Amino acid sequence: MSSDLAIRVENLGKRYRIGATQGIGRYRSLREEISEGITRKRRKQEERDFWALKDVSFEVKPGETVGIIGRNGAGKSTLLKILARITPPTSGRGVTRGRVGSLLEVGTGFHLELTGRENIQLAGAIMGMSRADVQKRFDEIVEFADLAKFLDTPVKRYSSGMYMRLAFSVAAHLEPEVLLVDEVLAVGDAAFQKKCLGRMEELGESGRTVLFVSHSMPSVTRLCPRVLVLDGGSVRIDGSATNAVRSYLYDEVGSAAKSGWASPVVAPGDDRIKLKAVRVLDEAGNPAVEHDIRKSVTVEVEYWNLSDDPDFRPHADLHFFSEQGVCLFVSHEATDSSWWTAPRHAGLIHAECRIPGNFLAEGGHFVHAAVTSWNPTHTHVWVPDVVSFHITDPSEGDGVRAQYVGDYDGVVRPLLDWRVAEVPQELPVSDPDATST
Repeated sequence: MSSDLAIRVENLGKRYRIGATQGIGRYRSLREEISEGITRKRRKQEERDFWALKDVSFEVKPGETVGIIGRNGAGKSTLLKILARITPPTSGRGVTRGRVGSLLEVGTGFHLELTGRENIQLAGAIMGMSRADVQKRFDEIVEFADLAKFLDTPVKRYSSGMYMRLAFSVAAHLEPEVLLVDEVLAVGDAAFQKKCLGRMEELGESGRTVLFVSHSMPSVTRLCPRVLVLDGGSVRIDGSATNAVRSYLYDEVGSAAKSGWASPVVAPGDDRIKLKAVRVLDEAGNPAVEHDIRKSVTVEVEYWNLSDDPDFRPHADLHFFSEQGVCLFVSHEATDSSWWTAPRHAGLIHAECRIPGNFLAEGGHFVHAAVTSWNPTHTHVWVPDVVSFHITDPSEGDGVRAQYVGDYDGVVRPLLDWRVAEVPQELPVSDPDATST
């Protein structure tokens, strides 16, 4: 591989056999052999080849931070696992140059029986670092993860959040030339996510190469000048973050004015909260994708409260993003003063957020929904891009645009009050010798 490349992927493919059994590692009884012979023909028909990746090719230069996005099953995690040498490719090859640090999923990379301290040393040894080199960075790793009190506890006793904090800190501080990061930040709280994103920014600025897989479009556009969009195991887009994210959002969720789940069994959430539905409604109360800029838009949220605790106080949170991935604003039902006094009983809760007309700019808008409880703050469910809608400005003279038809800058477009008056005054006679003040 050329020395001016950090990653080179050529015609990479990964095939899995759906329905196949491994049958390796143990002996089978005569009864099992007979049963296997009877069902072999039927199972063979059920076996199918599934290509998680197919003919993927791209190159990454040293110091580049590249985002990888795509819907679930697009092949993002498989790609990173191949580059991290966790799984082999079926065809093609993926080559990296230099020390590789990877944070692929909670549960990968640590020995559960070892303590946090021992796993830090083990991770450094696997990356080819001496004990002295690891020790130089030991305090920084522990401080970043904020786990000093639990260093001598086996990591099998860590919560998923503690495990992830330590895993990220180790991967990001042992000076990898290439850092592979999968969608793991969703496990942490907001403060730690901010620390992680800041650390990845520092790595990029210091000349490290970062591949970042995420479903968070704001994080991708903030960190990654370049983005790959995977679709069905192939690279559909390789371009600037703005163009790639816009294309992906429109293709994936561009016309989803409503999302819903039939029962708490299948709905996203935890043992206390399940999200039932999110809808974008027009002024008549009907789900709609297209909205006139002059008309109000209502986002409706329904969720099941599964807790009988009278002190448990959940509230719906809505995060509004532009098509460029910029967070426009966040709103939650606790802004209604009745939330602080009205009881929250177990059952279905319905909440609505009304956005006035002449506020949002024209273009696509995407909504992330969450349900959070207060004191202590805890997020029970978080669904990015759960619904979307589009604002149009018809230029009919009674909106912000008025009669103007060209591009109109701004992430919002409020119709503000202007007061204009003529002031009676004689215009001064121009004096070529006068100085301006």
